Amino acid sequence: MTSPKPRMTPMLEQYLEIKEHYPDALLFFRMGDFYELFFDDAQTAARELQIALTSRNPNAELNVPMCGVPYHAVQEYLRPLLERRYKVAICDQMEDPGQAKGLVKRAVTRVLTPGTVLDEGSLQAKMHNYLAALYYDQQRGRGGLAWIDFSTGDWTGLAVKNEQDLWSWVQKIDPPEIICPEGLRVPERSQELKERITWLPEKAFFHPGRSRELVLEVQEVAGLEALDLEDKPALVRACGALVAYLKQTQKQALDHLCPFRPLQLSKHLILDEVTERNLELFQRLDGGKGQGTLWHVLDQTQTPMGGRLLQERLRHPWRELKPIERTQAAVSCFVRCSGLRSRIRPELDSVFDLERLNTRIQLNRCSPKDFVFLRSSLERLPRLRLCLQEQAESDSLPDELNRLLQEWDDMQDLCRLLESSLGDNPPQVITEGGLFRPGYDHRLDELIDLTEHGEARLKELLSREQEANGLPKLKLGFNRVFGYYFELSKAHKGPVPEHFHRRQTLVNSERYVTDELKDLEEKLFSAAEQKKNLEFELFQELRDKVLGHRERIAAMAGRIGILDFWQGLAQTAADWEWVCPSVHTGLEVDIRQGRHPAVEAAQGRTNYIPNDILLQEQGTLLLITGPNMAGKSTVLRQTALISILAQIGSFVPAASCSLGLADRIFTRVGASDNLAQGQSTFMVEMTETARILRQAGKRSLVILDEIGRGTSTYDGLSLAWAVVENLAGKYEHGIRTLFATHYHELTDLEERIPAIRNYNIAVKEWKGEIIFLRRLVPGPADRSYGIEVAKLAGVPQPVITRAKELLQRLEQASREVNTHGEGRRKARQSMLPGLFQPREAQSADPEPAQHPLVSRLQELDIDHLSPVQALNILHEWKTEWGTDA
Repeated sequence: MTSPKPRMTPMLEQYLEIKEHYPDALLFFRMGDFYELFFDDAQTAARELQIALTSRNPNAELNVPMCGVPYHAVQEYLRPLLERRYKVAICDQMEDPGQAKGLVKRAVTRVLTPGTVLDEGSLQAKMHNYLAALYYDQQRGRGGLAWIDFSTGDWTGLAVKNEQDLWSWVQKIDPPEIICPEGLRVPERSQELKERITWLPEKAFFHPGRSRELVLEVQEVAGLEALDLEDKPALVRACGALVAYLKQTQKQALDHLCPFRPLQLSKHLILDEVTERNLELFQRLDGGKGQGTLWHVLDQTQTPMGGRLLQERLRHPWRELKPIERTQAAVSCFVRCSGLRSRIRPELDSVFDLERLNTRIQLNRCSPKDFVFLRSSLERLPRLRLCLQEQAESDSLPDELNRLLQEWDDMQDLCRLLESSLGDNPPQVITEGGLFRPGYDHRLDELIDLTEHGEARLKELLSREQEANGLPKLKLGFNRVFGYYFELSKAHKGPVPEHFHRRQTLVNSERYVTDELKDLEEKLFSAAEQKKNLEFELFQELRDKVLGHRERIAAMAGRIGILDFWQGLAQTAADWEWVCPSVHTGLEVDIRQGRHPAVEAAQGRTNYIPNDILLQEQGTLLLITGPNMAGKSTVLRQTALISILAQIGSFVPAASCSLGLADRIFTRVGASDNLAQGQSTFMVEMTETARILRQAGKRSLVILDEIGRGTSTYDGLSLAWAVVENLAGKYEHGIRTLFATHYHELTDLEERIPAIRNYNIAVKEWKGEIIFLRRLVPGPADRSYGIEVAKLAGVPQPVITRAKELLQRLEQASREVNTHGEGRRKARQSMLPGLFQPREAQSADPEPAQHPLVSRLQELDIDHLSPVQALNILHEWKTEWGTDA
């Protein structure tokens, strides 16, 4: 006979019933002043948050693991959970426990996910936090990707035909959370995104009809053509899934969403995720952030709005001249007017995140301090306007700044409302009191007076009764039965005032009450609760009033963001002495004394050697040779970075720059295995090269570094050769390309293909050492300097000496072949094994030692063996047959 199952308390049954609907989320269950977690959720939260794991009813038959966090500090505990990609369901009490009959009603009020974070402390101020939705129709071969920053309401998306392009865009925008229909295939190269995916039923979330309805409803438009979505069915389904998911998790209207605008790829320079990574725009190749990235050098914005706009511009630079030229004009004004810049920067620095403040107010997730932050920000608006007006009076402003000034809104009516209502240091929680200034509401003033000065009011009433009725011996008392009362001793022989009502007769005294005393008592007893309720009511009224200015706040947030973006670019240009580039619709690129911004920032301006880059119609492919560590990769990257900077409207690190607009920038630099996906260095290299060769167009800029080095020498040389020919032979004059290589054989192509120009990174030999000059000069490199670089890298001197000896003999043999022709080949091959005898034995015994290397040497084709190839072969042989001797 089985033992009966332990019974649970009604509260735990309620918990499990609610938890059943949120199996993939940690359920934070409100119980009084704490959020409690039970069972597996408690064990997970205790481990992740490093808090105590206890047990509810530890001595009972059913031992339930439990942990909890204070409700007033819950955000501090939610933050690390969301950062680790947990979902959290917040279950609140839906009625006052003191008035509940039986079990308190509870319900989940919202589900927090990594892509729907609103708490300021959980967000990076200058970075977007995206929730993405992806849909791909395999039958029709079309897909859609939509992404939203829920904290600002800004959303966009794009329609694509290629499934791999869809995932490439997901990697580019890097959302912490992705929603996908169940069953969607994730490509091998995107497997690292799997941990971010929330799988949802396609019929429930990606249904075409329902998606259309949701998008129209939330955008309040009659047709999809108003959103440029009519011909993008897959994108509509992605947008619909976003809206459905937000409705399900947030459990409220989504009124704060901005108008949806698809990303117009034709207007932007396209940088895929590989290019972003290779150029280290936001993080280094090692995954670190900060120094070494373009962002670290470029970001001089003072506000979160300006920082996010800079991030957006770097990810999507312009492809059209007009927006670039308008930005250049505004930035030039700030560069020229250093006084204006110095005045507005501290004002901007005092502006809080108006976009996210506006969202929290709209969604009723705001705290009293949010209104103080809003007020503090609005106080800066007149000062900023005055700075611009003073500059306009002394020096004409460009059109963009004049337009900004004309549209400026000081919002002083809202600022005065917030100034007159809220105190300077209100509590974080509404119910703690002390929100409003004295005089804002007379009812609240009276309640505050009662709660803070109730005893004084009672003493004041007693004093009035004593004086008005000649009762100096009148006393004030209190008990739980009668409350407050006046007491007169029986020694009093005079008349008792008519408004005194006898309540109790004692041996030595009489107790009375008056209507005024009872009224004051009632007010005192209920004042605290009334004050709490009235403050909450007044706070909601204030929120509604502020909400009426939502569109004005959003507009000014955008204007401050663009103003901050302009001055930030100007500050960087002034700090590093950058110049305004000339951007045109041609293909020529002429950069004089260009610098790599991140390398220059790390080394310092005086230590950096600038370089010129010239791409012309009859020289669109620069073939760059030179030793490792000489600076080839830096020259390649700086050219791409200067192009990006120019096309966001920024100044650039150069003495002068004339640059033809690019529509895409492709990069293949560095070498790294993707072991998690089973891809070798060479496979990664060829995959990226294949994409470039297939997608690069006439207006593209291609950066290639050491193509082919991931395989054998001859394979690598052949592939590099073919890639160069392909790029140089397209579109009549070739595609603009910088191609760095160690294969010196490729330099002969300059004589055969008009589009190719040879350049090299100069080095100088001095007393047996090499000095890197870091200077790009015309012509091919005369040698690789591999042994010298190995010496600099710390290879032991005996190895260096032996390598030089072997290289000298191989070069001598090669010269003999060139001089005497094929007839000398067999004789030379028979002599070569002597190279590999011990040096002391070579003079004593000219006969070759019997060694496995002999057959390998006889197979070598010395006629086509370069010094670099010889060193590669030596390295292979040393690995196979070398000793520690």
